[in-house]
Amino acid sequence: MQSLVFQSSIGPIRLSANTQGLTALSFASDAAVGKSNGVTKSDNAHIEAAVQQLEEYLAGQRKQFTVPVLPHGTPFQQRVWQALQQIPYGQTWSYKELAERVDRPKGFQAVGQANGRNPIAIIIPCHRVIAADGTLGGYAGGLAMKRALLAIEGLKGEG
Repeated sequence: MQSLVFQSSIGPIRLSANTQGLTALSFASDAAVGKSNGVTKSDNAHIEAAVQQLEEYLAGQRKQFTVPVLPHGTPFQQRVWQALQQIPYGQTWSYKELAERVDRPKGFQAVGQANGRNPIAIIIPCHRVIAADGTLGGYAGGLAMKRALLAIEGLKGEG
C-alpha cells in the first residue's frame, strides 16, 4: 500500500493505492502536505493516474475517471458506491433516488450513511447526491467543497 498527499487546486488530497487500484481518496489538511516531506511523485501507477485524472477533472477537462478503484466496505456499501458511479457528470440524484437504485426504497438513512463512508471521494462521486428538496445535505469534505465540485460540473449547489 502506498500513499501520497498532493496539493490540488481545491486543497490537499490524500491518495492511497495498492497494486490493483486506488483504495482511498480523502481531503487532507494543509499540515498533512508538510508531513508528506514534499513527495509529489509515486511509483504506484494508480496513484499517478489518479493525480493526472484529478487535475484534468478539476480543470474541467475530464468527465469520467478510468483509474481502477477498490473501496473496502460491506456488501451494502459496495452496492451504494457502485450506484454512485452511475450518476452522470453534471447531474445529481437525491438520497431517495439512490436508495431506489440499490433496491432499498425506504433506506434513505442507510444509503446516506454508506454515501458518507465512501472512501474514494470525487472519483466515486458522492458529491452528486443531494436532498430531495434540492439542498446539499452533508459532505465529508464540507459543504464548501461539495459546492466547488458541483460548480466544476456546471451545477449550482443550494443549501
